[in-house]
Amino acid sequence: MAKRPNILYFVADQMRSDVQHHLGNEAAVTPNLDALVNDGVSFRNAYCQNPVCVPSRCSFLTGLYPHTTGHRTMHFLQNSDEPNILRIMKNAGYEVIWTHRNDVLGGDKPKTDYCDEFYDGIHPENRRDFVRTQTAFGGGHYMPETFNKDVYSFYYGKVDDPRMAGQQDVNAVNACLDYLDRKKEEGDDKPFFLYCTLMFPHPPYACDDPWYSMIDRKKTEECWPRKGWVEDKPSMLVETANKMDLHDWSEERWTELRATYLAMTAKWDDQLGQIVQKLKENGFYDDTSIFVFSDHGDYTGDYDIVEKLQNCFEDDLSNIPLVVKPAKQFEVKPRISDALVELVDLSATVSEMTGVELGYVQYGKSLLPALAGSDFHKDAVFCEGGRDHGDIPSMEIGHKDPRDMYWPRISTQQEEGPQHTKATMIRMGNLKYVQRLYEKDELYDLEKDPNEMVNVIDDPSYAAEVLKMQKRMLQWYQETADWVPNRKDIR
Repeated sequence: MAKRPNILYFVADQMRSDVQHHLGNEAAVTPNLDALVNDGVSFRNAYCQNPVCVPSRCSFLTGLYPHTTGHRTMHFLQNSDEPNILRIMKNAGYEVIWTHRNDVLGGDKPKTDYCDEFYDGIHPENRRDFVRTQTAFGGGHYMPETFNKDVYSFYYGKVDDPRMAGQQDVNAVNACLDYLDRKKEEGDDKPFFLYCTLMFPHPPYACDDPWYSMIDRKKTEECWPRKGWVEDKPSMLVETANKMDLHDWSEERWTELRATYLAMTAKWDDQLGQIVQKLKENGFYDDTSIFVFSDHGDYTGDYDIVEKLQNCFEDDLSNIPLVVKPAKQFEVKPRISDALVELVDLSATVSEMTGVELGYVQYGKSLLPALAGSDFHKDAVFCEGGRDHGDIPSMEIGHKDPRDMYWPRISTQQEEGPQHTKATMIRMGNLKYVQRLYEKDELYDLEKDPNEMVNVIDDPSYAAEVLKMQKRMLQWYQETADWVPNRKDIR
């Protein structure tokens, strides 16, 4: 029997796909991510299944779509009987190390069933601490005494305070490096699953040197042009953007914000490089399958908006980085692939690589054939979000003070107009179709309109393609709805 490979998930928070230098962004500084493509595959058309954190993470850690288990809000995390790849791998004999970001399990739930060690990234001494701790810095809710609407931009720029410069990420990466050193010293053959999930480049947009200064602002403006304001977009985007009221920002200000976001990405990439180098130094690299990806993306100023929305699916939010470097025992054709892939495919891939049975029906498809050279993976990929009218839990009640930096988005989610409508995106080929419950559907031809500026849903020349995509979406819902947990209750 072949040796079971180690697994590394190195996860960004809110990183859009077009920040990768090897995909053509000359302003991006991602040498370590780019180098992995020499030994693996970068998937240009990788998609998350929900454009916000909790639903996406509950999806990629299970291989289940958000609607399958009802994960449509930041406030509904996993039930104890839901599957989770971390717990599955731990029960299969893997040593599971989980560092930093959660957004999967309730803060009152122990993580001992899911990992051997949990490190929150906050306190250097709590590497094995399973107790929830609170961040020392603000929690993201900025309530200044003197309010300025620019707080909605989430922009801070250059900072020196380590708490504002991703110190938790630094601590979490150091915990991973410490584990890999201990693993080498102990010399045991037990395979590991290292789940290193960081905060960067999640807003606020803030970074320290040397990363802040290494981004060429001229290249940022030339190679990453901002998508202009468009009125004919979903009402959730339009109303949130109008509440943010950043329409009068100059392009120079937007360029600086986007350069800071790229600086945060560069720092994240440096931390990836530290872990990859440690894997090589300690003799683990060849035996480790590395998955590098993000939970979802970020608008970063496109359409005069920042951050994310729960029911909008522009590539800014739904198209995410995914680079997979398989362990040496697996066939790989290093390249950039145009195949359509999804984050739900990760669990199925890990299962096939390790021989660990998942033990339940899931909806991902192993990426091994695509890694080996197949240019086709799936005919369609999906992303979903929003809610029905009256679905109060999915409104995410709170953030009622207009001084709260999250007020523009969350207050709009709480309105009972069409804004927070349930919506589903399907991409097939170069067409992206979004079906919306309470307002006009969307259709974008990504070949002609890569910036998704022109909704061609009413163009009769696309009618046959729209019908095809609607039928494929119906098939998908029928295939993936009404998931039954793997248990038998006493009657």
